[in-house]
Amino acid sequence: MEHYDLVVIGAGPGGYVAAIRASQLGLKAAVVEKDKPGGVCLNWGCIPSKAILTSAEMYEDIKESERFGIKVQGLSCDYDQVIKRSREVSGRLAKGVEFLLKKNKIPLLQGTGRVEGAHQVSITADGQNAQDAQMVEADRIMIATGSKERTLPGLEIDGDQIITSYEALTDTEIPESILIVGGGAIGCEFAYIYSVFGSRVTVVEMESQLLPGVDAEIAQALEKSFKKKGIEILTGTKFHSIEKFSGRLDVRLDSNNDLKERTANKVLVAVGRVPLSTDLGLEELGIEPGRGGYIPVNEQFQTSCESIYAIGDINGPPLLAHAASEEGVAAVECMVGQREKGVDPLRIPACIYCQPQIAVIGLSEKQAIEQGYEIKVGKFPFQASGKALAAGHDEGLVKLIVDKQYGEILGCHIIGHGATDLIAEVGLARTLEATTAELTGTVHAHPTLSEAIMEAALSAEGRSINF
Repeated sequence: MEHYDLVVIGAGPGGYVAAIRASQLGLKAAVVEKDKPGGVCLNWGCIPSKAILTSAEMYEDIKESERFGIKVQGLSCDYDQVIKRSREVSGRLAKGVEFLLKKNKIPLLQGTGRVEGAHQVSITADGQNAQDAQMVEADRIMIATGSKERTLPGLEIDGDQIITSYEALTDTEIPESILIVGGGAIGCEFAYIYSVFGSRVTVVEMESQLLPGVDAEIAQALEKSFKKKGIEILTGTKFHSIEKFSGRLDVRLDSNNDLKERTANKVLVAVGRVPLSTDLGLEELGIEPGRGGYIPVNEQFQTSCESIYAIGDINGPPLLAHAASEEGVAAVECMVGQREKGVDPLRIPACIYCQPQIAVIGLSEKQAIEQGYEIKVGKFPFQASGKALAAGHDEGLVKLIVDKQYGEILGCHIIGHGATDLIAEVGLARTLEATTAELTGTVHAHPTLSEAIMEAALSAEGRSINF
């Protein structure tokens, strides 16, 4: 039986990164994966959806090109090619992960991994009987199996008329109309995609705002932008029931006990994700999933069995690829004594890639107040940014939440073009424990979108210059 220092179950952005870091630190590591390397993010989430979103942004810009003095005739969309390109991008990156594992001399054990003891893992290949499974030994085992799409009772996925993001990433048909149940990140990204490519879109969200948990002012700005695009937004509204017909779905919705009906060709269910924490053999070791199916871990990502670790979506929010990667690195470094504890969730940015984009890090205004901070709020709208105006993307703003006493940056919330790249500056500032003084004292090139960060910091200090 082959013996390893670490066996990782799952080759997603948490698992393969953890294995590489383990190899760098001198550990003999292996990765078990039943599908393609890269996990949901690379194959069925972040990467293919961003490829589709890029096509949507380009199509939208070309449709509006006359305002830039450019006339285009005969514009059309080949959505089949849009999907084909997104799959090619994913395939290329999956091969890249395989190369990285080989480069670091990490075996990729193909099959379904299951914990058979505190130091044993079985790997069952497709079509293989469990009794014929390959067995390996490990000093430590890391669970990095990720998550899958959440569904709703009464709204069963058929892969045709009722779909999840999984089917949407390969569906080459643009429906005349689509109703999206769920106004979170996935729902908003697909609402933008389908709207740009010509669908009549309705988004249904049971909470009082789009993007629950995001700063309310930012969420309201996105709702206003979506409505300008013709997207119908129904907040405070729940799915009630559905009736299926050939080519048509009649959906009943409940808004404070007021039933309303919408008709659509398709329904996309985007109500979050659930961890893949079952059938792993954990219960036999006394590792019981907690609320929501998430596996409880300590600050070093150990489960109740000290030789078994759990990282990424499997241990709870935030369900983000880069969070999983950071947790994988942290867990391995904890194993070898290079780090005492894991990851501060308030230093993990969250990004939404519709247009306008949204990026957040740290506390919202409401959260900061609830935690007892006396705060200052600095804002700068992109309408006052020379680069944003020149580029034709002047929608949105930067909002900084700042501790009044010390000038500490508690949170940043951006809506606008380029937001998902701009947030990195504030992420670095928070890592360095910088204050608004360091942001305002940093010379930002002009004209750039990054100036909006500096201007928001100036606003928080009560000395705005360009707004």
